Amino acid sequence: MVADLSQLVKAYDVRGVVPDQWDESLAELFGAAFVQVTAAEAIVIGHDMRPTSPGLAGAFARGAAARGADVTLIGLCSTDQLYYASGALCLPGAMFTASHNPAQYNGIKMCRAGAAPVGQDTGLAEIRTLVEQWSEGAPRPAAATTFGTITERDTLTDYASHLLGLVALSAIRPLKVVVDAGNGMGGHTVPTVFEGLPLDLVPMYFELDGTFPHHEANPLDPKNIVDLQARVLAEGADLGLAFDGDADRCFVVDERGAGVSPSAITALVAARELARNGGEGIVIHNLITSWSVPEVVRENGGTPVRTRVGHSFIKTEMAEHGAIFGGEHSAHYYFRDFWNADTGMLAALHVLAALGGQEKPLSELVAEYDRYSGSGEINSTVADQTASLATVRKVYGARDGITFDDLDGLTVTAADWWFNLRASNTEPLLRLNVEARDEKTMAAVRDEVLTLIRKA
Repeated sequence: MVADLSQLVKAYDVRGVVPDQWDESLAELFGAAFVQVTAAEAIVIGHDMRPTSPGLAGAFARGAAARGADVTLIGLCSTDQLYYASGALCLPGAMFTASHNPAQYNGIKMCRAGAAPVGQDTGLAEIRTLVEQWSEGAPRPAAATTFGTITERDTLTDYASHLLGLVALSAIRPLKVVVDAGNGMGGHTVPTVFEGLPLDLVPMYFELDGTFPHHEANPLDPKNIVDLQARVLAEGADLGLAFDGDADRCFVVDERGAGVSPSAITALVAARELARNGGEGIVIHNLITSWSVPEVVRENGGTPVRTRVGHSFIKTEMAEHGAIFGGEHSAHYYFRDFWNADTGMLAALHVLAALGGQEKPLSELVAEYDRYSGSGEINSTVADQTASLATVRKVYGARDGITFDDLDGLTVTAADWWFNLRASNTEPLLRLNVEARDEKTMAAVRDEVLTLIRKA
């Protein structure tokens, strides 16, 4: 298959429609290229529940073995379970998933040994070039003199044990928790991780089904947590948890059925991780998390470090600074004790431990970490991203008390509010996030910026 890899290979992973954009023949080339670029003698591969995932993973394994690499197949797993295997086995890894994308999509998330990210600047561009050349008929390197072996291994129990060794849960008060797995890999991992804990688990959509019959496995979209919110209220539960398709992200709903901001979860977990580390350490947060995050980090003795949006940036900063924890607005949570990789499950365990270790309901517990009014991310289709950003800069640059920051897009800050405006890398969109000290101010700033960019 000759493919347009410019549409298939993204900034951090491979993702596209099967079989229109890629298929098993291309997956085999990706396997061979992955081994060549990483110079791996052995790799580990996992996959999600999408109907096309086993075949694509098997093809990738064949391509890797043909280059002489031994392959360990861990089968059905969450993305953070693959990161666990990469870290624990010290092997480069490949996870076959399209995360929260619709059923017709599939993709590959790749990492080096120890779950270190593979992005455009860390090998993905080289992998793309090789696959492009080979798919267009360029001669491939000769096959290895000895093919690698392909063996199977179950890592689910070891993954659960590792996570449970990082959070004390045995002494918490009994909690009733509703979990919406969205027919994704949370239905595979949650029963094993939660087994034996003082939890009354109410499962929702735990059947593994890559056609997503109930709703998209993307809890970032409010419409996809409506069922969970209703069930939390109906059950009188203490909280609800929603996982995305590959279960590396976790969203939290309080006892009132209200969604809890990922920034509040980042602040809560940061405080707990700082306490575990003697009240000191570096915490990474991206630039569109709430003001609450750096405030809480400092209040608990830590040092906040602000970075660009995107998991490869967070993981790089985690490694460079020796950070103990990192969080993003999108509900990705990164832990030093998890090879700097993201795991929604470990964040969920922290929330359960924090809630179960005291008597207040979750809404009261997180209130101290949720101090400001935020807009959430708002997308606007624009004809000219550069012109729209220039318009906003000109308007706000003429006002007193305004500062600009160009770390990632344009961040405009005043005494009582800030906003960030970022261009999408793949679509003609501008993404707006606004935060202010009160709802009225936030709404006023949000509406003014939207008017500016949409008129422009």
